[in-house]
Amino acid sequence: MVETSGGGGGGRLHPHGQRRSVAAFLAANKTLLAAAWVVGFTLVFLWQSTSMSAGGGGGGRVGFLRLRSAPAPATRPVPLLRPKAYNLTDFGGVGDGRAVNTEAFERAVKAIAALAGRGGGQLNVPPGRWITAPFNLTSHMTLFLAEGSEILGIPDERYWPLMPALPSYGYGRERKGPRFGSLIHGQNLKDVVITGHNGSINGQGEVWWLKHRRRILNNTRPPLLQLMWSKDIVVANVTLKNSPFWHFHPYDCSNVTVSNVTILAPISGAPNTDGIDPDSCQDVLIENCYISVGDDAIAVKSGWDQYGIAYGRPSCNIVIRNVMARSLVSAGISIGSEMSGGVANVTVENVRIWESRRGLRIKTAIGRGGYIRNISYRNITFDNVRAGIVIKVDYNEHADDGYDRDAFPDITNISFREIHGRGVRVPVRAHGSSTIPIKDISFQDMSIGISYKKKHIFQCSFIEGRVIGSVFPKPCENLDFYDEQGQLVKHAAMLNSTEVDYDI
Repeated sequence: MVETSGGGGGGRLHPHGQRRSVAAFLAANKTLLAAAWVVGFTLVFLWQSTSMSAGGGGGGRVGFLRLRSAPAPATRPVPLLRPKAYNLTDFGGVGDGRAVNTEAFERAVKAIAALAGRGGGQLNVPPGRWITAPFNLTSHMTLFLAEGSEILGIPDERYWPLMPALPSYGYGRERKGPRFGSLIHGQNLKDVVITGHNGSINGQGEVWWLKHRRRILNNTRPPLLQLMWSKDIVVANVTLKNSPFWHFHPYDCSNVTVSNVTILAPISGAPNTDGIDPDSCQDVLIENCYISVGDDAIAVKSGWDQYGIAYGRPSCNIVIRNVMARSLVSAGISIGSEMSGGVANVTVENVRIWESRRGLRIKTAIGRGGYIRNISYRNITFDNVRAGIVIKVDYNEHADDGYDRDAFPDITNISFREIHGRGVRVPVRAHGSSTIPIKDISFQDMSIGISYKKKHIFQCSFIEGRVIGSVFPKPCENLDFYDEQGQLVKHAAMLNSTEVDYDI
């Protein structure tokens, strides 16, 4: 109902009167309106349910309000990095987590080997779980792990071949005699790339760790990835995890790049699961990596005692940068202890080491021989690390009793600059000996927050070198002191030992 004016202007609507009439109607019919709303909502709900049921059957009418699940994310396209590319499924591979794909990998590698004169080939591992026994790579090959793909090492040791001991180690590293070959292996190769969209290689090392602890293995455990006597190697944009032993072990290789790699193993209970161990390698770049493992995150090596001395191949020209590392039982970045062929020209920079037993460690012993020289550490951060910098010359673990008692390693020109951190119990523990002195060591721009109040928290013995500018905590007196301008302030006191915390 609407009111009309009584004037001569004709029948004009009065909006105020209209609003009053509507309000009065709503007030008088609240119950009726509520019931109508409930009935209407029920009818819409039933219609929507019927529409969805009709849309789900073959040939049924699809309702207008049919609910749909979100579409699955699109798989990232695999780039073509070689003139010819294959999928593992082309060779019968099945990524269901049950089928064994060793023959598929072997057939794929054989096909790529035939393309060596035409730029090589690419093997794509699609999303899925691909169980395999160990297999070999070939030259001019790219192994590409798609997003969501995982290569899994078969846990039965009967599928893992035995190989001769490394010539620079004499015997197997853990047991005398042959050693187990790596899951992915290569020898005398050139131009090998392992990359992807962060697919993973999983050694399923749990059974190996258990057997090792129970001492029921007769041979040295296998690495996850080992390339020997090879050059032009790239490992990038993949995840390595749960290796039975060391994760990536390039042996006597040159021109090796490891970039944007994640390496994971339990931080306890996974013995000797080093992350990256360049061994007698030249021209190595390790960058932009995240490593959390059960032993050294990175360890630079070059052979063991008299066997390494005889093999005579150093590790040199190595850059480690932009790395995050954790090792609850060992060290973030190590040199040694197997360094008998020599280690030289190593730069470690822009590294964060957290929740680790040790930060930076150099370890060697009588019988190693060789040398460690021209080592530079810069812009290193420790976060909750028990011992920041450790140099140890009595790491008395030997291949056998035939080592040379007169083979003394030479440690010279080690520099530490821009070293910072917090929650560190002992910032420096650098102990040489009368037969293995530490020479030409330097500390500059160093400030480490300590978590353990002890008289000798900067420990030194049989050491010669300098402190430049501001260094905290107060360095040991075995070192010369220079100001920021390089002017000598104080000569070192001739002290050969300080109190030692042997639990580091």
